[in-house]
Amino acid sequence: MPSSRAEPQQNQEQEREEQEHENIFEINEGRITVLPGATETAASFQFDNEGHTLGNALRYVIMRNPAVEFCGYTIPHPSEPKMNLRIQTYEDTTAVDALEKGLDDLMGLCDVVTEKFTASRDAYNASQEDKMSL
Repeated sequence: MPSSRAEPQQNQEQEREEQEHENIFEINEGRITVLPGATETAASFQFDNEGHTLGNALRYVIMRNPAVEFCGYTIPHPSEPKMNLRIQTYEDTTAVDALEKGLDDLMGLCDVVTEKFTASRDAYNASQEDKMSL
């Protein structure tokens, strides 16, 4: 009889391990990994080869989303090129959706900054050329 109890317990443990393994999936060709323990509304993501520059900017943009309850980042160790980002959302959205929206919003913000910088640089260069021709 003890062996019949052990089999369902082993199956449950195996199913739990498989679920945890499924939660570790990669986004964007392996640069972003969802860490174990994620739920629909709360997840931790690990970004490879990223640091404070992306972490702080992404945290700021994600926190502007009203569907996000919490967002924070950490660099686990200074000698490792990894950045962990934790997102907790309210029930109306998922953590993955909040991350995707944050990345899209940050890219849009970068595009605006690039356009304004390029326009200002071109205007400055044109004014300098005008001064040189006088």
